[in-house]
Amino acid sequence: MAFGVSLLVPAAPAAAHNSLTGSDPRDGARVAKAPARIELRFLAKPAPATTKITITGPDNVVAGGPPAFDGSRVRVPFKPAAAGLYIVAYRLASSDGHPVKGEVRFTLTTGTSADPSAAPSATGGTAPSAGGSAPAAAGGPTVSGASSAAPAATATAGATPAGSPVPAAQESSQLRGWLWTIAAALLVGALVVGLQRRHRARRR
Repeated sequence: MAFGVSLLVPAAPAAAHNSLTGSDPRDGARVAKAPARIELRFLAKPAPATTKITITGPDNVVAGGPPAFDGSRVRVPFKPAAAGLYIVAYRLASSDGHPVKGEVRFTLTTGTSADPSAAPSATGGTAPSAGGSAPAAAGGPTVSGASSAAPAATATAGATPAGSPVPAAQESSQLRGWLWTIAAALLVGALVVGLQRRHRARRR
């Protein structure tokens, strides 16, 4: 009987030493959807006063909150940032006074930007102000108010472009001029012929 009691005595200190029995997500897991909280399961009920749990994400961003205790389970709110490696570190004291510490690592494969203020604009550039002037065309001056090309267009409005056809009124005037020239030449020729005939008739 005494021998049986001696075998049970060393087991008491070992049972008082707490340890991690599981987690969600599990150590080394790769998850695509971020969980709402991280759960750690221990062999014995941890004391809230001596238990500390922190969650650190990429670039040392803290991604946890105050832990909630439920028997031997401890749940910590998870606030995901960028995708990457997350480390859940825990430290607590066992009932025998020995400190227990460790960590659980998991990888979040998708996530949001760690710094929302650094996100690029959806338009890819700065929108122009409401009262700003329109950008000038390549090789031309900036236009403000009325177009500077209007005077030039007015100055050249009366000029006939090179190679353009002669107006119909001008062609008609030229044709009449030629007809009068031909008629005068014919009249002069007829007078000359008539004078020559009269001169010949006198000689006879």
